[in-house]
Amino acid sequence: MKTFHLVSLGCPKNLVDSELVYGLLLAQGWQGCDLPDEAAVLIINTCGFIQSAVEESIDEILRLASWKQDDPGKKLVVIGCLVQRYRRRLVEELPEVDLFVGTEGITSLPELLAGLGRSDMAERKMVLPDRFLMTAALPRRLSTPFFRAWMKITEGCDNHCSYCLIPSIRGPLRSREIEDLVIEADRLEQGGVREITLVAQDLTAYGEDRGGRGQLVSLLKALLSGTSIPWLRLMYLYPSGITDELLHLARAEPRIVPYFDIPLQHVSDRVLRAMNRRYARADIEQLLGRIRTIVPGAALRTTFLVGFPGETEADVEQLLEFLPIARFDHLGVFPYANEEGCAAEQMADHVAEAEKQHRLDAVLTAQADISANTQQRFVGRVERVLVEGVSRESELLLEGRTRYQAPDIDGCVLINEGETSPGEFVDVEITEAHVYDLVGRIVTSGED
Repeated sequence: MKTFHLVSLGCPKNLVDSELVYGLLLAQGWQGCDLPDEAAVLIINTCGFIQSAVEESIDEILRLASWKQDDPGKKLVVIGCLVQRYRRRLVEELPEVDLFVGTEGITSLPELLAGLGRSDMAERKMVLPDRFLMTAALPRRLSTPFFRAWMKITEGCDNHCSYCLIPSIRGPLRSREIEDLVIEADRLEQGGVREITLVAQDLTAYGEDRGGRGQLVSLLKALLSGTSIPWLRLMYLYPSGITDELLHLARAEPRIVPYFDIPLQHVSDRVLRAMNRRYARADIEQLLGRIRTIVPGAALRTTFLVGFPGETEADVEQLLEFLPIARFDHLGVFPYANEEGCAAEQMADHVAEAEKQHRLDAVLTAQADISANTQQRFVGRVERVLVEGVSRESELLLEGRTRYQAPDIDGCVLINEGETSPGEFVDVEITEAHVYDLVGRIVTSGED
């Protein structure tokens, strides 16, 4: 029987790929299974971005491979970034796997799976097709709740940060057509989606490969006019690519939620140069000032990378001193991972793992106090909330998000009074604020 079980690892961009795989297989008559023991083919879409993701991918591959011991007829297929990064090495090191397919092989997968077991396929365990760019014409099965979705607007990246393998794994920047993205957004809306989060390796680079700068604004205007989706959210904005035109559009259009995810990585000019980031601390300070002037009350999210080769205690002190000035609403911190093939791999003065963790803990501790204070501004306010459903903390609570909280990344609103359904917008009076989450009661409900 044509049955499959799919596991997706990694970022939202990877999840979109998995949704395409699922949709393509369903369109070819395959049946998805929730449990691996029910499926004839086990598929895992891997992440190979950093070492911890590689290790998670390997562990999951071995876990799925264990199902083949009791059922040798099962096939195990590994796709995605891990394959694109390590290629032929995987064939030798993971003999349990029947087929490896790179990141560009999504549309080829139904045909490849149909050939599993044939003698000619037994010798062709590694498939690395040419570059691929999704379109709205491809079938896609959402794995997110029916009322929200990720929409990937580009593939690849041209930034070449010294710590990042994405250009070598995913290739150069390729932007989808505006018309194609509007078609996809309209289809998502017809399916009940109320919030679309635009994602890319660098959202602000959209359209640059087609000879135009600032095309993100043109795309947003087209989405606003071509759909009625209430919330459009922007993730992964490169700092130097954020224009006043984009900010003014966000202020003028309430359907673009006032939320800016800007991975800064550091604030030390010396470390930023070593990372090959195209801005300095003065540019960051000027950018945050522009955002708060043009879009008052906007939520700001960022990520920092600590323990980069050559980073000193003085560099970390700059970061700690910057946090209370910047007052980020949401912040993620990651330790530098020394990845084979990155430019940073050959840099001098690598930081010890224990010291990386110490620096990470210091940043998180400092940010926790800032977040606790920042969250207090919501107490007493009535905020529009998109309801997710029953809370993960307690069946006695509902859970949702304001415009200032991104799905699967930030905190949430715990609703302790009132009734509603997943996917509905309700007005919630915020009564408590914690470091990550807010608490409130429904005061009105209904459509926006």
